[in-house]
Amino acid sequence: MWAYESVFYQIYPLGFVGAPYENDGRLEHRIGKVEEWIPHIKKLGCNAIYFSPVFESDTHGYNTRDYRLIDRRLGTNEDFARLCGVLHQNGIAVVLDGVFNHVGRGFGPFQDVLKNRQSSPYVGWFHRIDFGGNSPYGDGLWYEGWEGNYDLVKLNLRNEEVVSYLLESVGGWIDEFGIDGLRLDVAYSLDENFVRRLRSYCDGKKKDFFLLGEMLHGDYNRLVNDGMLHSATNYECYKGLYSSFNSMNLFEINHSLMRQFGPENWTLYKGKHMLSFVDNHDVTRVASILTNEKHLPLIYALMFGMPGIPCIYYGSEWGEKGEKKNGDPSLRPCFESPKENALTEWIGALAQAKKSSAALCYGGFRSLALTNRQCVFERAVSQERVLVAVNADSQDYFARFDPGCQRGADLITGREQSFEGGCMLPACSAFFWRMG
Repeated sequence: MWAYESVFYQIYPLGFVGAPYENDGRLEHRIGKVEEWIPHIKKLGCNAIYFSPVFESDTHGYNTRDYRLIDRRLGTNEDFARLCGVLHQNGIAVVLDGVFNHVGRGFGPFQDVLKNRQSSPYVGWFHRIDFGGNSPYGDGLWYEGWEGNYDLVKLNLRNEEVVSYLLESVGGWIDEFGIDGLRLDVAYSLDENFVRRLRSYCDGKKKDFFLLGEMLHGDYNRLVNDGMLHSATNYECYKGLYSSFNSMNLFEINHSLMRQFGPENWTLYKGKHMLSFVDNHDVTRVASILTNEKHLPLIYALMFGMPGIPCIYYGSEWGEKGEKKNGDPSLRPCFESPKENALTEWIGALAQAKKSSAALCYGGFRSLALTNRQCVFERAVSQERVLVAVNADSQDYFARFDPGCQRGADLITGREQSFEGGCMLPACSAFFWRMG
């Protein structure tokens, strides 16, 4: 699967292009701005883009009005098809947000229910409609809003007409835009039979079509398996990454990695490829979370070194800040142009190391040395062995472990390193050693 050897770049399009929050129906050709960023994205080492919602919606993209029309605040279907073609010409895969659990109040079939009530042919399209109740909008009927959000009307994914409509929409995206995969919004809430239908449909439509699910907690194997999704968002390790640095307790992230990918028989996700990230469009940016800015390069090194598919959120590659408490729009800004600094260069080097290493793409996880402030672990496949080392302390540290050989080369810098019972880790440093 191509995604397992890729580095993703996430863009929240409506924010990225500076579109107005409310959809006033005015057509603006803004989505072409992404094309201007292609050199930066390639320099960063990313070869796949995950676009947050691009289809016509009421406001933020997750309240869909029309699954078959690019949001007019972004442009036209032709605009987006052209962009996808240019991205593919540059070796960049395209993954879209599939928002199938709910729709916006502006969704045509729901508007028909509001207008025609019991006589609407679309009553069965929604999870529960109660004509004896009322909604916070004063509709004279009650419906289920996702997690109490009544701007998000829950679909009935056991209705065959709904399923057919959604699958046909996905088929249209593949045919019209040539997309390579989907990220399923709130996958943990989706009907499991619908997920199986979607996987079967996509497998038959396009070879190696990638399905990623948004999952926050629980056993990811419930949806990540041979009949459903290929991957899920690794929120357990997301929390462990920043918490380990802020508490100076690398045991936390090591425990999660051992639990998920370690050599023991009880390991949950051995051989699977979860999406790794340090921030995204829903959470505070990592530069605003870390209490020590010197740890910013290190948290990216750990993310690229651990098992999983790395994903960079636009703007965070140069250390942009943003806090959830200031509202979602503050996490989804418009930047005039990309910025490049030492962190950007570092992430680019990490990405190249990741993509060039079978061990970093497919290897398991084995802990070799661990303290509160230092960790060394192994990623290995039959033909290659890589050691990942991180020192989060402000002092140099000699890490004692059995390296298994005397020399290694750093995949990031290319420098040779000798080992005798371990090695010296300079203060606030990280290394990926390919062992010779």
